[in-house]
Amino acid sequence: MEPPSAGPRRAPDAGILAEITAGLATGSDLGHLLERFLDPIARLAGAQAGAVRIVSDAGDQLQLVAAIGVPAEVCGREQAVDRHCGHCGTAADGQAMVWASDLHGCAERAGGDYFGLECQRLLAVPLPHRGRILGVYNLFFTGTTEPAPEILAILKSIGEMLGLALNNARLEQDQLRATLAHERQMMAAEVHDSLAQSLAFVKMRLPLLQDAMLARDDARALQYWDEVRSAVSQAHSSLRGILTHFRSPMDPQGLVHALGASADTFRRSTGAELEFINELPGLRLPPEREAQVFHIVQEALTNVARHAAAQHARLRIAPAKDGVEILVEDDGAGLPPAATAGGSHYGLEIMLERARRLGGTLEIGPRDSGGTRVRLAFPMHAREPAPAGTP
Repeated sequence: MEPPSAGPRRAPDAGILAEITAGLATGSDLGHLLERFLDPIARLAGAQAGAVRIVSDAGDQLQLVAAIGVPAEVCGREQAVDRHCGHCGTAADGQAMVWASDLHGCAERAGGDYFGLECQRLLAVPLPHRGRILGVYNLFFTGTTEPAPEILAILKSIGEMLGLALNNARLEQDQLRATLAHERQMMAAEVHDSLAQSLAFVKMRLPLLQDAMLARDDARALQYWDEVRSAVSQAHSSLRGILTHFRSPMDPQGLVHALGASADTFRRSTGAELEFINELPGLRLPPEREAQVFHIVQEALTNVARHAAAQHARLRIAPAKDGVEILVEDDGAGLPPAATAGGSHYGLEIMLERARRLGGTLEIGPRDSGGTRVRLAFPMHAREPAPAGTP
C-alpha cells in the first residue's frame, strides 16, 4: 500500500505536532494523550495499527500501555516483554528508529498469524528524554512501502515529544508519592500527639481507678473517673479536629496558656513537682508555629511521665539568640533505650521533624545532675527549614 504523498500531509502533520504540544502544555493525562494520538499518527504514516510500550520501573521490561488496531489476543501476549527484546529492544538500545520486515521473532512470541500476514513490516520509534530511553512506540504496516523521509522525521519528533510527556508523567507520579507520604506522616504525627497521648493517660489512670473502687475509696475513685472522662472527651475532640481540619485543635488562648495547662495536667497525673518558668509572658507566634512548639513540649512532658519516674521536673521558656529557647528537664531515670544512638523512637522522630519545620534545633540528652534534658531553640519568625538530614 502506497502512503499518501507528502504534500497534502503538511497541514495535518503540523496539526498533530501542535495538538501534542498543547496536550503537554495543559498537563493532559499520559494514557489519554497516547490513546488520542496513536490513530492520527498511524494514519499519518500509512500504518494499520500502533502500540506504545514504556520501560518498567525496574528497567528490565517494556510494558504495553496503549494500542490501536492490534488484535486483543496479541495484546494479551505482549503485555510485557524483555527490555532488549527484538526490534523494540534494538530501537531502545540504539536510540534510533528501526524499520523491520523480519518479524519471525514477533510471530513466535505473539503466536497466531498476525505478524507476517496482517502485519508485514513494523517501525519502532524510541521515546527519548535527555539521553534516556523511556519507551518505544510501534507502527504496524500491511504493505512494505517505507514512509517518506519527511514523515520519518516527523515520527521521530513525535517520539521525542512523547518521551517528554512520559518523563513529566513520571515526575508527577513521584511528586504524588512524596505528597502522600508527607500527608501520612503529618496524620501520624497529629494522631500521636493528640489521641495517643490522651489514651496513654487513660491507660495509666484506669488501674488507679480500679484500686480506688476495690478499696471503696469513693473520693479517689470519683477523682480518677473525672480525669478519665476528661481525657476521653479530649481525645474525641482531637479526633474530630483531625478529621475535620487534618490537625488537632490549638488552645485559642495561645501557646503560653496551653503550656500552663499541660503543666497542671502533668502535676495531677504524675504527682511529681513541675516548675514552670516563663521569661516571655507576652510570647505570641502564628497558630501553626505555636502548634508545633506545643506538641514538642507536650511530647517531652509525656515522655517524662511515662518513662522517667521523676520526682522533679522543670519547664522553662526563655529568650535566646535570635529567638526562643524552651527547656524540659527532669531528675528521673534518663533516656529510654530506644532513644539512644542506633535506636528508634517514633515520638522523638516526630519531635525532631517538628523542630525542623520551625527552622530550629532540638537537643535531647542526659542532664548533668541526672535525668534528661530536652532543649528546643527556634527563631521568632518563620524561615525556610533545612532539608531533612542536614546537620
